[in-house]
Amino acid sequence: MGFISEFREFAVKGNVMDMAVGVIIGGAFGKIIASAVSDVIMPPIGLLTGGVNFTEIKLTMKNAVIDAAGKVVNPPVTLNIGNFLQVMVDFAILAFAVFLLVKMINTLKKRVGDEAPPPAPSEPPKQELLLAEIRDLLKRK
Repeated sequence: MGFISEFREFAVKGNVMDMAVGVIIGGAFGKIIASAVSDVIMPPIGLLTGGVNFTEIKLTMKNAVIDAAGKVVNPPVTLNIGNFLQVMVDFAILAFAVFLLVKMINTLKKRVGDEAPPPAPSEPPKQELLLAEIRDLLKRK
């Protein structure tokens, strides 16, 4: 089988298509969560902390180099701690939202599983029945 035909077979399988849909939906879900964090959650937190915008918190390691004309030759070297904090909050909220989604799906699966009657126990093989008879006869003696 050639490389191209093997790749085509792989790419057309249902699992790959399901995964592609999941990635696209996940990207859109990530944007929703990012908007919820930056537009809904962080403004009140910033207000409580005195109007601090977390993405603006930086630790300057080296100042910018400016020439005589006032033009920036080299930008400053900074540790963007606030941006890191913002991404951590985004991640925590996204992880919590995914946890709730998985928990809800598992609850629905349990409910659907409970509705189905349990399968009837199958009859044991003849050998086991004969051995059980022999055991019962030996117990009587």
